[in-house]
Amino acid sequence: MASALWWVIGGIAAGYQLFAIAACLWHLRRAANLRLANNGVSILKPVRGSDPGFYSAIRTQASQDHAQFEILFGVRDPDDSAIPEIQRLIAEFPAVAIRLIHCTTDAPNRKVGVLIDLAREARYPVLVVSDSDISVPSGYLGDVTAPLADPAVGLVTCLYRAEADSLQGRFEALAIATDFAPSTLVAPFVGISEFGLGSTLAFRRDDLQRIGGFRAIADYLADDYQLGRKLHSLGLRNLISHVVVSTRISPGSWSAAWKHQVRWARTIRLSRGAYVGLPVTYATFWAVLAGAFGHWQVALVLLAARFAMAITAGWFVLRSPDVLKHFYLIPFRDLWGVGIWAAGLFGDTVEWRGRRLKLTADGKIIE
Repeated sequence: MASALWWVIGGIAAGYQLFAIAACLWHLRRAANLRLANNGVSILKPVRGSDPGFYSAIRTQASQDHAQFEILFGVRDPDDSAIPEIQRLIAEFPAVAIRLIHCTTDAPNRKVGVLIDLAREARYPVLVVSDSDISVPSGYLGDVTAPLADPAVGLVTCLYRAEADSLQGRFEALAIATDFAPSTLVAPFVGISEFGLGSTLAFRRDDLQRIGGFRAIADYLADDYQLGRKLHSLGLRNLISHVVVSTRISPGSWSAAWKHQVRWARTIRLSRGAYVGLPVTYATFWAVLAGAFGHWQVALVLLAARFAMAITAGWFVLRSPDVLKHFYLIPFRDLWGVGIWAAGLFGDTVEWRGRRLKLTADGKIIE
C-alpha cells in the first residue's frame, strides 16, 4: 500500500515535469512573428540607481535597428547614480531620440509613479516597458511589437535568463531558468494567461488608456502582472514572445537572495492565487522523501524527469549556460526553493528597494 502511494505521488510530480517539457517544446515550435515596418515605439524605462551591467543593458536598447523609436528614462532623484550613464548613452547615440525625464508623480508603487510621467511624454502609439537591467537581442523591438498588429492581442511579454557571478546569484538564476520559466509556459495551458513579466511589456497606448492608464495599477506591488490582468480583462490576449531577454543578478549575500525570493513568492501568492498547490511541481523534494523512505526507484524516476525538464527549459528555451555548467546545483536549489515557498506561504510584508511594505490580500500596497 505504501509503495503504491509513493508511485502515485511520484507520478503526479513527474507528470508535471513532463507537462512542462511539452509546453517548452510547443513554445520552441511556434513560428516567429513577422516584423512590422514603420511601427513607432516608445520605450519607457523607470530607473533607480545603476546596477552592475546597467550601461551595457541600456545600450542594447539604443542600438535597435528600428525605423521609429524613442527611449524615455525616468528618475525621481535628480542625483540618481544612473544619470551619468544615461547621459553617456545620449552622447554615444545622437541619432536616437533618448530623453531623461525627472518624474515627480507620487504613487504607492513608486515605479508606477515614474511610468505615469513617462507615458505622458511618450510620442508613439506602441509602448514597451522593461526593467532597467534588461538586455535585449537585435531585432527585439520589431519582434515584440509585431503581434500587436492583431487587434485581438493586447500585450506581449518575454521570458528572460539571468546571469550571475556568485553562488547565491546562480541559485536565483537557476530558479528562473528551471522553475519560473517552465511554469510560465505551462500557465496558459491551465487557463492562466493574464500575466505580464517586467522583462518586457509591449502594448498599445490606446488600450492603456482604456484601463485607466498606469494609475489603475499604481497601488499594486506586482505592477507587471496587474497590467497584464487589466489588459486581458478588455477581452484581449496576452502572448509570450519567442524572444528571450537577459538580466544580471547580484544579490551580494545569501540574506539578500533570500529576501528577494521571499518577496517574489509572497507577491505571487497575493496576486495570482493557486500558490498552495505549487508543491506538486517540486520533484526533487518528493524524490528526497521517497529515497528517505527507501523507495529509490520512485526517487530516480523523479530526478530523471526533473533534470530532463530543467535542461529543456533552461538550455533549449532560454539558452542559459549556467544550466549546463552548474546542473549539479539544481537539486540543492530546488530544496532551497521549498524553503522559499514555505516562507512565502505566510506573512503580508515584503522588503523592496529599501522599503518595508505591507500588502493587502489582493497585493495592494498599504502605506
